[in-house]
Amino acid sequence: MRTAQTVSLETAKEILDAAESKANELGVAMNLAVTNNEGNLLAFRRMDGAKLVAASIARDKAYTAAAVKKPTEALKEGSEPGGDVYGLQSTDDNRVVTFGGGIPLESDGVVVGAVGCSGGDVSEDIAVASAGVTAFEESL
Repeated sequence: MRTAQTVSLETAKEILDAAESKANELGVAMNLAVTNNEGNLLAFRRMDGAKLVAASIARDKAYTAAAVKKPTEALKEGSEPGGDVYGLQSTDDNRVVTFGGGIPLESDGVVVGAVGCSGGDVSEDIAVASAGVTAFEESL
């Protein structure tokens, strides 16, 4: 098994293909993004009919997952009123997303990138992002 230090463009395309396939299976047009470990965009795909507003959300979900090194859904509870990081979503030029759909990509326990998906409900976004993560893990 080889490990990754970063996500290559070829692998990013495979991640997008797997995520798009899952979105098609769910019948939801999505915006799909893959970043490197610093949250810089490597690849983006907007499926036909995907919500325009969801394009920046998908990119920001991937950015957030790479930046905080955890799934964006893990930030929800703490960022709500009374939470220990309340207001987190208004930091970092309002790029931090505190609901599901962004998941880090890990190799040997090190975050090497992230995938972000947006366009469905949160559970659909998570399912589509998870399909991308699975494709990444299979590429190792």
